[in-house]
Amino acid sequence: MRISDWWRRRQADRLDIAEPLWEQVESELHFLGHLLPDERAQLRLLARQFIAEKQWSGAQGLQLTPRIQLTIALQACLLVLHLGLDWYAGWVGIVVYPGDFLIPRCMIDEDGVVHEYDDEVMGEAWHGGPVLLSWFDDLADAHGINVVIHEFAHKLDMRSGDADGVPPLHEGMSRRHWIAVMREAFDDFQRRVDRSEETLLDPYGAEWPAEFFAVASEAFFENPALLLDEYPDVHEQLRLFYRQNPVVQRAVPR
Repeated sequence: MRISDWWRRRQADRLDIAEPLWEQVESELHFLGHLLPDERAQLRLLARQFIAEKQWSGAQGLQLTPRIQLTIALQACLLVLHLGLDWYAGWVGIVVYPGDFLIPRCMIDEDGVVHEYDDEVMGEAWHGGPVLLSWFDDLADAHGINVVIHEFAHKLDMRSGDADGVPPLHEGMSRRHWIAVMREAFDDFQRRVDRSEETLLDPYGAEWPAEFFAVASEAFFENPALLLDEYPDVHEQLRLFYRQNPVVQRAVPR
């Protein structure tokens, strides 16, 4: 169900976020620097609406604070800054853990043997369900991984069904061309990781195409020049999809 802009604005107006907190969180998220003043204002509005619209839970004793919510919301909404919050419709839950957490897994191997184990993860997006995220007070503890951008990229991917690295594309974008570009880059990245080559992108992106899309999205927003240098065609497809070009530092210095 599509949520009306009027309702979103009314809910967001109830949030009282002090200007010093906005400035603190935005300064910590250095990759917001490419935004123009009107884009920054729009991102703040989306973040307020996002916080009000979703259901937030702290796990394992974590006490959610306005800073935690705002940090997550600004990053999640950066992805849909020019797409709209309806791209995050159909689910409401955000569960935040204090650092890495375990998810019970069950798999059946080729011989039909059932294996049960605990998988240590930093985040996970469930189709039609919540987004699970780890929180680190010190960003260095995240080991260079942006779990928020990663998992919310999966959420966008899932809007076309299961996460497969092909989100719903906009009018004028070619699905065939997207798949060809991403497949060529993914195959190259897999070969490099298999050779134990040092890669600037997170090697986890070599697991499967959905993870490559999520890892590439992290780089697109956090290190766009890196992605442009490594995989220019991937950068171009993400520029068209996200309708942004973070590699261009356009903002007036504050």
